[in-house]
Amino acid sequence: MKWGHRLRQIVNVLDLATPLGLLIARASGSRLSRGPRGLIIAAGYGWSLPHAGAFTVGNVVLFRAPQGTAGHDPGLLGHEERHCSQYAYCLGLPFLLLYALCAGWSMLRSGNPASRNFFERQAGLAAGGYIDRGGRIPDFRSHKRNEA
Repeated sequence: MKWGHRLRQIVNVLDLATPLGLLIARASGSRLSRGPRGLIIAAGYGWSLPHAGAFTVGNVVLFRAPQGTAGHDPGLLGHEERHCSQYAYCLGLPFLLLYALCAGWSMLRSGNPASRNFFERQAGLAAGGYIDRGGRIPDFRSHKRNEA
């Protein structure tokens, strides 16, 4: 494992993001296994929220897919791994609030929580299974009023 991966792993333990991810994985009945580059794969996540097929908390990548198939999509795993790095540079749990704010902004701008979400765009929309819907808030100032 490269030193950057080890540093991310240590930061995500110290900032409590990975321990929270492990708690969620255990409480949801997910099966844990070691993944590449310091990741922990939690397979068989069955809770209804979030709706995504995979999501990340610290260095724990939770997959709805059963053990044996979880983590085998290199594009999706790479996307989730970039979220692991985002947790580290946001110093852990503040990532959750920042992500929620970006998802809200994206909902306002595009009608979905990913298209204009800074974190999802940085992690790669297509790799995460998202479609870039674009979109802008209409500029009502540019429309002339019909004065009768």
